[in-house]
Amino acid sequence: MTFRWLKHYMPRSLYARAAIIIVVPVIAVQIVVSVVFLQRHLEDVTTQMTLTAVREIELIMGQVAGTETQAQVQARLRPALDALQVSLRFVNDGDVPSDDLRPWYDYTGRQVEHVLRSRVQDVIAVELPDTRVVRLYLGSALGPVELIFDRRRMSPAAPHQLIVTMVAFGLLMTVIAFLYMRNQLRPVKRLADAAQAFGRGHTVPYYPSGAIEVRAAGSAFLDMRARIERQIEQRTLMLSGVSHDLRTPLTRLKLGLAMIDEEDAAPMLQDVAEMQQMLDAFLDFSRGVSESTPEKVDPVALLKQVVEDARRADRNVALVACEVPEGDTVTLRPTAIRRAVENLIANAVRYGTRVEVSLAVTPKFLRIRVEDDGPGIPADKRAEAVKPFQRLDASRNQNQGGGVGLGLAIVADIARAHGGALRLGDSERLGGLCADIVIGR
Repeated sequence: MTFRWLKHYMPRSLYARAAIIIVVPVIAVQIVVSVVFLQRHLEDVTTQMTLTAVREIELIMGQVAGTETQAQVQARLRPALDALQVSLRFVNDGDVPSDDLRPWYDYTGRQVEHVLRSRVQDVIAVELPDTRVVRLYLGSALGPVELIFDRRRMSPAAPHQLIVTMVAFGLLMTVIAFLYMRNQLRPVKRLADAAQAFGRGHTVPYYPSGAIEVRAAGSAFLDMRARIERQIEQRTLMLSGVSHDLRTPLTRLKLGLAMIDEEDAAPMLQDVAEMQQMLDAFLDFSRGVSESTPEKVDPVALLKQVVEDARRADRNVALVACEVPEGDTVTLRPTAIRRAVENLIANAVRYGTRVEVSLAVTPKFLRIRVEDDGPGIPADKRAEAVKPFQRLDASRNQNQGGGVGLGLAIVADIARAHGGALRLGDSERLGGLCADIVIGR
């Protein structure tokens, strides 16, 4: 037997699941105790008390049956009625109710009514107007008889006290448990927020707190975050150092080639230019998102500036759509996002003739889309295309321009640093590649 179907109806948050773990047992215990108390205890006690009153009723009605007049009944039974604290009087037929009377919420009254009707003969009606008195109407040879008993002689007084007390204390302990649980879950939530922020490229202050297990997880997260930051810093320093060191011999080569005949030096100058382009790509990849800090930016203005710069460079680029709520801003690293969009545009221009850029912002995500009319990338090679130093010569026209295979890798790295992803697909508008930078908010 499996309960997988139940997962679709269960809450996702830890707080809600913990609340269910607390509330469900409390409710189940209260229901079980209430049912057992009502059926096994309250009903039995009420039945025994009512049976005792039934014997008194039989005694009284026996005396009524052996008397000739109503006055004689009153005189004969007065001492017994005073001792039993029972009121007896004869009533007219018109004063006798036609049906029983009992409030819907009177649980013990139902049991009293059942016992009286099953054990006492000539019962005309039973009235239980409240929890204080019981009016019993009986038929006799002298006319209808009304007997008034104290309700406490037939059922326990205030039988709901146990249930009310149990529910009240259950609610009180549940509230206390909720407050304690919330205090215990707060460190877990802080750890989750810190991890989520780090996954989106933000470093927020965090210190371990809470239970021992939560503190251990928090300390492990801090160690992991420190190692990742050191690794990123070391990678950046290594690539930047190598790239900067290689600029010196490249500069000497340019100076040396300047002294040679232009026709003979042209092929070598082209090789030096390609090496310079590779170094620039290495530097862009090593810098990643380290050059800027997250800040509130207007994504529309940022994209308009990038597209305008590309058009000034004689590129056929257009900003076709901006679905953004008025005045909405997004927390981004503007320099890194600008570099990512520029790389996508350069990649699209290299392999196509027309590029369209669009923007969509919702309360949950931001999406920057770059489409071209080039050959695109086959679906089975898109995962490989975003890896560093991967060049898909079979799917992209190498004669239209070269690279070192870092363009899409840089974009994917920047998207991951913002807590998002780079998604590649087919453009429905232009027929080429469709590249989406999707970042959660």
